[in-house]
Amino acid sequence: MIIKKLSLYNFKNHTEKRFELSPQINCFVGNNGVGKTNILDALHYLSVGKSFLGNTDTNNIRGEEDFFTIEAEIGNGDSEDIIRISQPKEAKKLIKKNDKSYDRMADHIGYLPSVMISPYDSNLISDSGESRRKFLDSMISQTDSEYLFNLIQYQKTVQQRNALLKYFAKNRTWDQESLEIYDDPIVRFGTKIFTKRKDFVEQLSPIVKNFYQIISGGKETVSVLYESHLLEDSFENLLKESLDRDRMLTYTSKGIHKDDLLFEMDKVLIKKIGSQGQQKSFLISLKLAQMSLIRELTGKTPILLLDDIFDKLDDTRVSQLIELVNRESFGQIFITDTHRERTENVVKRINEESIIFEI
Repeated sequence: MIIKKLSLYNFKNHTEKRFELSPQINCFVGNNGVGKTNILDALHYLSVGKSFLGNTDTNNIRGEEDFFTIEAEIGNGDSEDIIRISQPKEAKKLIKKNDKSYDRMADHIGYLPSVMISPYDSNLISDSGESRRKFLDSMISQTDSEYLFNLIQYQKTVQQRNALLKYFAKNRTWDQESLEIYDDPIVRFGTKIFTKRKDFVEQLSPIVKNFYQIISGGKETVSVLYESHLLEDSFENLLKESLDRDRMLTYTSKGIHKDDLLFEMDKVLIKKIGSQGQQKSFLISLKLAQMSLIRELTGKTPILLLDDIFDKLDDTRVSQLIELVNRESFGQIFITDTHRERTENVVKRINEESIIFEI
């Protein structure tokens, strides 16, 4: 999949921008605040239908305008597709492929897989398990549309169960049979999600380990581990055993909505012992492993979005990353940087066609 043309209208700080893109490397250079990252965010929208920065869709409409539109011409083998995302201020977001709207957002996810590497990735190490669950879900959803459906159904059912628990507490009543109506769908969808997450992480971890060794040249060993209540017991038993606790807390206390990823270095959490350089190398390894596994599972090469990372890496790690890019054939790459000369020096070392856009 190659993005040939990109057009932005009223998206964030861009009134109107059009780009004819290289099939290999595209660089956006300019001072801080001119909107380079916003261009990568638009590409992220094309991939998964939302901002990687977590902004609500209407907040991405420029100033006092009434809408934003992102449009791209995408080469898909021998054919071409037009993807158009529009967000009116007073209506719901629309995603169209060749002028036909998707019935569900999930039907679009996976069409154009992507991997973003940005300074915000450090949150994956420092934040709570929720950010790591979202990262894991995003990875798997780009490889498996059924997974996203199961996840949506699971989350909806847990919300309904929690609402009933709160209703019982507020009204000082209890009806266990009514609550148990939710057990079957929670167990059914949750067990499928657990199995997929477990298998995916088992595949991901050795790839992360390999990339880390290449990028860092370090002697330490890294790993990604999956943490879940379902590793301890069946979902049916977990719901039964936590029933009294759930009633007291007024929410579902055990399940795959509490899962986490453990990022370890030499069997200790990397956030506890990893230097800044080691953590950066780990995060880049994690994202490159994500890219490699998506390609392996789907047969599609994700677009690679590199946001201001050369400013955050020393020369050794930049060299190792460039070597990896040359070796792995990562497909279409998009880079932002504040220094044109540095960008030119970097892309010269990558044996691919490139275009540099001044923003």
